[in-house]
Amino acid sequence: MTYKLTTYKTLRGKKRILEIPRKKSTEAIVYLDEKPSFYVDCFDLQTESNVIMNSLVLCQQRSITEVVKEIGKKNNVNLSIKEAPIFAVESSYEMKDIELPPLPENWLN
Repeated sequence: MTYKLTTYKTLRGKKRILEIPRKKSTEAIVYLDEKPSFYVDCFDLQTESNVIMNSLVLCQQRSITEVVKEIGKKNNVNLSIKEAPIFAVESSYEMKDIELPPLPENWLN
């Protein structure tokens, strides 16, 4: 899948964030130890882990960020979802073809 690697200028320096070009509220790139590692799409019902995420997010009416933090805490891993900084200016971007797997099923049970 093609993602947008955006560089932002912030008050604390430059930040690079991998983003979904036309992001929906049911999609997210999950970072493991500050590196983009997983792709979640709650409406992709072809993948078992995304079906479980659908249940955790949509059926329970919770945010993806909240669910991902809970999964990270439960499994002792540093998971997060990065978003564009509030006080930042987009300085550049490039399109990247990267294959990110879904979250591991054993983390979701």
